[in-house]
Amino acid sequence: QGYTQKYIVKNYFYYYLFKFSAALGEEVFYITFLPFIYWNIDHSVSRRMIIIWSIVMYIGQVSKDILKWPRPLSPPVVKLEMRTDAEYGMPSTHAMAATAISFSFLIATTNQYKYPFELGLAAALVFSMLVCLSRLYTGMHTVLDVIGGALISAVLLLLLYPAWDTIDHLLLTSPFCPLLSIVVPLVLCYNYPKLDYYSPTRGDTTTILGAGAGATVGFWLNNQYVAPAYTSKNFQLGFPLISSKLVVVVLARFFVGILIVLLTRRLMKSMVLSMLGYRYKFPIGDLEARRRLEVEVPYKFITYSSVGFSATVLVPLLHELLGLM
Repeated sequence: QGYTQKYIVKNYFYYYLFKFSAALGEEVFYITFLPFIYWNIDHSVSRRMIIIWSIVMYIGQVSKDILKWPRPLSPPVVKLEMRTDAEYGMPSTHAMAATAISFSFLIATTNQYKYPFELGLAAALVFSMLVCLSRLYTGMHTVLDVIGGALISAVLLLLLYPAWDTIDHLLLTSPFCPLLSIVVPLVLCYNYPKLDYYSPTRGDTTTILGAGAGATVGFWLNNQYVAPAYTSKNFQLGFPLISSKLVVVVLARFFVGILIVLLTRRLMKSMVLSMLGYRYKFPIGDLEARRRLEVEVPYKFITYSSVGFSATVLVPLLHELLGLM
């Protein structure tokens, strides 16, 4: 541990392409792309993508710590990332997330909007392939890890697709939705598979389930008290409707929304960590204390459920106040 292998970059095009592609499977992408879809394209598409993403990522993360397949050895492989090196390899959750997000978007929009299906399919394939290849280039996964992740995600999409509308309807209308949306993910996080050493998989899983829980509660509240589903006007997806005015509105929504989301995350991280530090008597900078189950799960879950709630409830309200709806 702590060993860093030196390397020389000989092809900067591939280096930056795959470093960027790897980022498409990380938090910076999730926290921008998924809210963007909700704010600017279609609420129903966003709901389905977030639910699928949460389920797929939970299964992928748990599978890693059950199978316990090691990542590629370094050397001979040169690893360009270090944060996730403590995690197991099989399946690649980057591959799972890329497959789930790209193809759930394709499936959810193809029946609602008029655009060339071939173009959408090509975009989904390119997106998922870039992310998958980036895991090989950065030395974080074997070919089998990547193929396994993509196949697991594809199977889950096929199994969940027939129930999409039923799940969506229940999440929007059931009076038990807010309670179950919080309790079920929390139970899953507290009962996450235990390892002999610390791995960021539990924290990452809690982050994902927390964000999904907060967003789901937001979906329910919006449907109950703001506007019932399927009645709001959405931008039609397609090149003919793109105009300078539309671009300005979309960008304004995005930057206002991201500002609120990032402020929420920063505020809640500081507040929750301070409260937990006071409760369990540890300094905020104590990394080992923050990795304990009783600290990590509430810290991550409360922070990111607040982010999900903010993105689906507070940001649209602010958009309306600013005349961006």
